[in-house]
Amino acid sequence: MNASILKVARIGHPVVRAVARPVPAGDITSRGFQRFVDDMVVTMHEYEGVGLAAPQVHVSLRVAVIEVRASDERSHAAVPLTVLVNPVVTPLGDERVHALEGCLSIPGLRGVVPRLERVRLEALDRDGRPYAAEASGFFARVIQHECDHLDGKVYLDRMDDMRTLSFLRELHRHGPDVEDPEH
Repeated sequence: MNASILKVARIGHPVVRAVARPVPAGDITSRGFQRFVDDMVVTMHEYEGVGLAAPQVHVSLRVAVIEVRASDERSHAAVPLTVLVNPVVTPLGDERVHALEGCLSIPGLRGVVPRLERVRLEALDRDGRPYAAEASGFFARVIQHECDHLDGKVYLDRMDDMRTLSFLRELHRHGPDVEDPEH
């Protein structure tokens, strides 16, 4: 694989707040789209994220990649590399969990965000085949975070209390004993 690291769009760039376009089914297996997915994966790994949405790399398409390593303390189980094309998220219940989130498009900051505990995900995979999963916990959080990007939203929009927003450095120095949920 000869993939490239892509430039990450930060909050303030219009692509971060735009609603992304669906990926045409006929484009999914194209060489260009597959190369783009490879570039997204390499970029996510380079920045040590657990997810990345296309708008975060200046491409307004409804595609995201997710991967949570088994060593990640925030998750009960590893999530293998998952490519989501045109994903749809459906709540499974009303229970919400509050936890810190970070974002590659909002570097250096973290905030407490309420997210649904359980969701159903339906999408196409990188080969255009239907993919469905029920997710809970950290995997459900990452799905919601990345799918928010496809709708022009960032975690700041979901926060109940902006007083929890903190620079990561200050959080480590002065904050409670919390994990670092970088996405």
